[in-house]
Amino acid sequence: MKSFKKSAIMLLLCSLTIGVPLQSRSQQTTGLHVLRTIKIGSSGGWDYIKADGTLKRVYVSHGNQVNILDAISGDSVGYVPNTQGVHGIAIARSFGKGYISAGRTNSVVVFDLKTNDTLKRIPAGTNPDAIFYDAYSKKVYAFNGRSKDATVIDVATDQVVATIPLGAKPETGVSDEEGKIFVNAETTNEVVVINATTYKVEARYKIDGGEEPSGLDIDTKTNRLFIGCGGNKTMVVMDATNGKNLAKFPIGGCDGLVFDPALKLAYASNGEGTISVVREINADKFEFVENISTEHGARTVGIDLVTHHLFLPTAQSEPVAPTAENAHPRPKMIPGTFHVIEVGK
Repeated sequence: MKSFKKSAIMLLLCSLTIGVPLQSRSQQTTGLHVLRTIKIGSSGGWDYIKADGTLKRVYVSHGNQVNILDAISGDSVGYVPNTQGVHGIAIARSFGKGYISAGRTNSVVVFDLKTNDTLKRIPAGTNPDAIFYDAYSKKVYAFNGRSKDATVIDVATDQVVATIPLGAKPETGVSDEEGKIFVNAETTNEVVVINATTYKVEARYKIDGGEEPSGLDIDTKTNRLFIGCGGNKTMVVMDATNGKNLAKFPIGGCDGLVFDPALKLAYASNGEGTISVVREINADKFEFVENISTEHGARTVGIDLVTHHLFLPTAQSEPVAPTAENAHPRPKMIPGTFHVIEVGK
């Protein structure tokens, strides 16, 4: 009788466990929340933000300059002026230089990481937008939105060594650190694969169920791409070796995405005021973790891989009345309200 009762209890517990979704059993929230806001007084809009934990700096695109913050204190430590139409910042730490995409001047601004002085202006394609440094090839890639190509800059000489036609409007690019470059093609819903040695497009991976991809990052250990698609509010996980779509998750209207390789977490920053978090359990298994509250308009994100903190720029805004020419105008930024949100534990 005791044996029967024990078996019945075990069967009941087993059935109750099966009834609980796998996600709720394995899922652990991050514990991340807004720690502080860092006010920046100058005027103008914004786009990308770059955090470097080794340098303890946060580089913020804002108006026609890049504001530089101390990542620990939040204090301003300088700025790089005259970066008209600034979009993104790339850091080549071993060369002591940074690179800024100045969209309105169709150029890349080179600056000294110690003094913040401008060293050179390099002609790029039309409207350089996303930009990043590939440590494998020691090249900077500036992705040009209007000319639909990539400008490749040799960091040792600061000379353009290639212009790569992409056949679509590019957004964020990343490297597998083994000779392959991946860049989102926003207008064709693809990931374009570039050979970092030949500067040729080798493949085009279709993003299934993802529209208008912008945010992108990679786990170089598992060769997994995490793609933030703002057009239909979806994060897609892709095998970087063959383009196979492995998973997708609902997120918000994301523009930026970063991956923390130590914590195995992908963060998509959404303009609605959230960060959507997806965990990589292993190379073929992923789970949605949570939405972290931030602020409306915080659509781009940078990550400090030393502290594991996230930085997101935003500002307060007010609605703009629709017109016959523009039925859905963007909200108007309230002057003097621009700031950076820091998210951590």
